[in-house]
Amino acid sequence: MQGGQARLGVDIGGTFTDVVLETGADRFSTKVLTTYAAPEHAIVEGMQRVCADAGISPARISQIIHGTTLATNALIERRGAKTALITTEGFRDVIEMRSESRFEQYDLNLTLPAPLLPRNRRYVVRERIDADGGVLVPLDGDAVAALADELRDAGYDSVAVGLLHSYVNDTHERMIRDVLAERMPAAMVSLSSEVSPQMREYERFNTTVANAYIKPLIKSYLGRLADSLRVAGADCPVFLMHSGGGIIDLATAAEFPVRLVESGPAGGAVFAADIAARHGLDRVLSFDMGGTTAKICLIRDQTPKTARVFEVARTYRFKKGSGMPISIPVIDMVEIGAGGGSLAHVDALRQIRVGPESAGSEPGPACYGRGGQRPAVTDADLILGKLDPAGFAGGRIPLDPAQSAQALSDALGAPLDMSVQDAAHGLAEVVDENMANAARVHAVENGEDLAGYTMIAFGGAAPLHAARLCEKLGIDRCLVPSGAGVGSAIGFLRAPFSFEATRSVFMRLSAFDADAVKGLFADLTAQATTFVRSCDADAPITADYKVYMRYSGQGWEIPVTLPAQDAEHPDPDRFLALFEAAYAALFSRTVAGMEVEITVWAVNATTPKAAVDPATPVTVASPVAARNQRDLFDAAQGISQIAGVHARADLASGTTVIGPAVITEDETSIIVPASRDAVVLSDGCIALQRKE
Repeated sequence: MQGGQARLGVDIGGTFTDVVLETGADRFSTKVLTTYAAPEHAIVEGMQRVCADAGISPARISQIIHGTTLATNALIERRGAKTALITTEGFRDVIEMRSESRFEQYDLNLTLPAPLLPRNRRYVVRERIDADGGVLVPLDGDAVAALADELRDAGYDSVAVGLLHSYVNDTHERMIRDVLAERMPAAMVSLSSEVSPQMREYERFNTTVANAYIKPLIKSYLGRLADSLRVAGADCPVFLMHSGGGIIDLATAAEFPVRLVESGPAGGAVFAADIAARHGLDRVLSFDMGGTTAKICLIRDQTPKTARVFEVARTYRFKKGSGMPISIPVIDMVEIGAGGGSLAHVDALRQIRVGPESAGSEPGPACYGRGGQRPAVTDADLILGKLDPAGFAGGRIPLDPAQSAQALSDALGAPLDMSVQDAAHGLAEVVDENMANAARVHAVENGEDLAGYTMIAFGGAAPLHAARLCEKLGIDRCLVPSGAGVGSAIGFLRAPFSFEATRSVFMRLSAFDADAVKGLFADLTAQATTFVRSCDADAPITADYKVYMRYSGQGWEIPVTLPAQDAEHPDPDRFLALFEAAYAALFSRTVAGMEVEITVWAVNATTPKAAVDPATPVTVASPVAARNQRDLFDAAQGISQIAGVHARADLASGTTVIGPAVITEDETSIIVPASRDAVVLSDGCIALQRKE
């Protein structure tokens, strides 16, 4: 092993916990089944494994960067703390009334998701601040004290405070926090003016409630994690990946755990962006498929697309508005319940359905032999020849094909009068079409055409399904990077320290106040920089500026990126030109003569990204002969074929593998169907390319 700084990346997924250790030019990785009751146990086990492989002690680790689905799962499964909401009188039901939009226009039996808190846990205070920040009705301190006593006696662990227009004037919210701190010091408090200081009370209140709901759980977990790592010998700083694609310190993550809701998938997008930069790719479809979910993200100009509102726990697949809105900076992606552990069943119309329910790691798919009785995607992959039963997870988890066959036969084969292989084929085709459809919808929603895109596939299950998705989507080329099976954990080690500060200040361009804009950007820059400095006291910090703009009368805004000089020397004509260019790129036209307004201002402070070594061209060699063979089912042709089996570690740069073939490694396998060939690139990526 080479010397150098040792850094550990850890990604907790629904099925596996991925651990990656980098030291110098060396990288060591492992997968451990996630331990739900105490997730930190799997992290410590994985850390000890990779340290043993590297021949170092955990004390050599200088930095640990962690991402997790715990926050997301707590919201989806509704297993957070006993939480109360305090809001302005008359706005108690905002989180239940939602935006009153019908996301499924013609469904007469439309079911809206239940609010995170029932009505009897939502309380009001008499106060009112107007849209300009003026106090219309002062807050009654005695009434707040009486309410605090009521909440204390009711045994609430956490309190969310969301008042009308507090994003402009947070005086009343801070007064309530002071009273709560005095009257119920053990309770945790989340203020909407700190968690999500943006207009639109439904999204702001819901985000604050979500933060309060998971805060005790995440804070307790992070404390246990730090203690467990210290006991195991890793007494070093621990940082968390946040949803926007950067890294924050442990204290910030514990205070604002809602920013961790998409932390694992964000690491995958950072990983894909790094690969895109190495290969000079400007249009990339990131495809991350793990044990529980699949995540799809568009990456333009080596930068993942971002948003400021996203949804978790959608009740209608692909339907915007059917989930729980979270208003924080986030990498924009679509996430569906399609992973290796996703379970299949036959519905009332005798159709195969897959997901979103997952077998997870306990009990796992039927082939794990841990008590699972229902067929999962992994069971279908095993029957179709995509997986080696003796080589799964580096041989640490032997798979039982007989258990898979029995589960497929019982759940799908018998009800539909299918053979086991046909049932496996049907299951795989359904899950692949679900993911392909999600990619199509995501591209259309963003005004993109996937023709000409390159897919980058990673996660333990993605290389098994990537080529089939390319066939369905008409994508000619797919890259499977080295370390693809633990891609998100590697992405954590590539991410910069960053924090995005946002604020809602309504301003029409006709009433543009340049001095106010300068002051606003200065305040946001200082706020974002302070968070980054808590992680790194010395690194240079750059600021990226963004505003959200719309035509007057429109319901939603579009993001407009500002060059630094436009933030430092704001000019309304320049803002208008940038808005019209961004609007035309999305909608192919502008609206002449219409007033334009700004609603949200954002500054993202970040440390520099690590330098990228460009991949060099390779001289393609003659096809290499396979050492082994096995049957592999080709979904496009509907038949089994003899496929060559290659170990990825044995393939040198420039090597060509003719499909059909299987390329194996410890954390995943790459399926090369008959329609594709594979070429090993200079940086270890394997390119799956459509045959001429």
